[in-house]
This record gives sequence, structure tokens and C-alpha cells, in this order.
Amino acid sequence: MDNFQTVLRFFMNQKATIGYSFMALLTIGGERIFSMVSFQCPCNHDQNFAYGLTFLLGPGLVLLVLGLFFSSRLWRLYTGCCLNPVKLCPGGNCFTCLKVFVNIFTGACVAPIMWLCVALLNGTFYECAVSGLDDNLVLDMFCKNRTLMCREELARVPCSKSKLPSDLNMELLLMFRAQSQILGWCVIIISAILGLLGTCYTNCRSKVSYLQLTFWKRYVEKEKEQFDTFAMEYASKLAERNLKSFFENRDPEIFPFPNHKAWEEISALYTFSKSEQYYSTLQRYVERDDQRLLA
Repeated sequence: MDNFQTVLRFFMNQKATIGYSFMALLTIGGERIFSMVSFQCPCNHDQNFAYGLTFLLGPGLVLLVLGLFFSSRLWRLYTGCCLNPVKLCPGGNCFTCLKVFVNIFTGACVAPIMWLCVALLNGTFYECAVSGLDDNLVLDMFCKNRTLMCREELARVPCSKSKLPSDLNMELLLMFRAQSQILGWCVIIISAILGLLGTCYTNCRSKVSYLQLTFWKRYVEKEKEQFDTFAMEYASKLAERNLKSFFENRDPEIFPFPNHKAWEEISALYTFSKSEQYYSTLQRYVERDDQRLLA
């Protein structure tokens, strides 16, 4: 039993890493399915670029939108801001608001960057897109010191339907894939460096120590888990009370419930401050409310 708890604790502590690994596997699987099932390069000068670029960037944009759509921090900040614009920048601190939006957008970019890296390392979409470009720079890069037929048949190379000799066709195909993989590794390296620099900057500007920051993250996770559980139980009790009152045709029992102002206060995004020992808006509301009642 102790061994099971140790393993369970390990997975709970590493759930972020496991989540990103699972996302990477889904991205790789999705890219392979697109490449093998739905992607068919038209091998036409007029269509290759648009078709290849759509498959290269389209799924990434969809993943970005989904990442923003499922971001609870975004909706906590955005909900109700049309009627109360002050919610976007509480306290009038636009820098903090911008920082929050950057963090939300950065988190939503993880899946699209994974898709772009996997797609570029595979090279299928890139070779189709680039082969359809009529730009002189691209044509000179692949067909320099070669016959005019190379320029005319370049768009057919990804499909292996060109009239070029087989060895030249394979050489051009390998050049396409080499460029695509180089770009893929560049995206990976740049993303890793930016991620490291961003983490270093965030930790450097942290108002609390490393262990307290770790505790803060653990608390926020547990509070969210407990809130979801408690909200479901409380909603069930409220629904049961209302249904009993309706079917039994009697006055409802007294049921304590937070007011609108309380919901607004605990829904706001919280930024840690040294001047107060709170770890969330919920804790700040509860403890200040207790102090007000005691007074």
C-alpha cells in the first residue's frame, strides 16, 4: 500500500510533465493521421503553396483557439468585462493585466508549437508548400545550375510525378525535407530558450521564495479541486431543496448562499503581495470577512 501511495504521489507531482507528454503524443499521432489519410498534395504551381501552408499552420491555429477557449484564467478575467471594464485591469494596473494576458497566450501556444515542430520535422507539408512558390529565390535555391525543366517540374517533385530523372527528383525531395527539419529544430531551440528565459525572469521577479511559491501553486491546485467538489455537492443540495419545495408545495428551507458581490470578489485573478498573507482571492475574502464579523 505504501508503494502504491508513493507511485501515486510521484504521478501527482509530475502531472504537468505527464500532461505535456500526453499532448506531444496526441500531436504526433494527429500529424501522422493528417499526413497519411487526408493530406494529398495537388502538385500544382497554383495550389501547392496554399494547400501545404493550410495543413502546416491551420491545425496549429485551431489548437491555439482551443487553448484559449479552455483557459479558465482567460474567462475569469474576461467574463463581465463589457459591463465592467475595470475588471480587465483591477486597480488600474495595466502592466499586471498585460502580464496575465501574456501568460494566458503563452500557455495556449504550447500545443500549436508542438504541432508546428512535429509537422516541420516530418517535412510532408513543408515540401508541398515550398515547391509551389514561384519566387526566384526559391527556384534558384533548388534549381541553380540545372535545366529549365527543373523549374517547370519542381511542383511535381513531392508527388514523385515529375519528368526529372529519379536521382534528381530524390535529391530535390531530400533538400525540401532537410530545410523543413532545420526549421523544425530552430523552432524547438527558440521555444526552449524563450521558455527558459521566461521562467528565469518570472522566478527572478517573484515576491516570495521558491518554497513558498511551490506551496502557493500546490494550494491553488487543491483549492480548485475542492471548489469543484464542494460546488457540485452544494448545487445538488440546493436543487434538492428547490425540488422538494416545489413538489411538496411548501415554503423552502433557509439556505445560506453567497451574494453577487462575494462571487465577484472570489472570481477575480489574484496576485501575491507581501503586505497580506493570502494565497487566493477566496482566502482573502474569507479571512477579511471573518475579521469584519469579529469586529
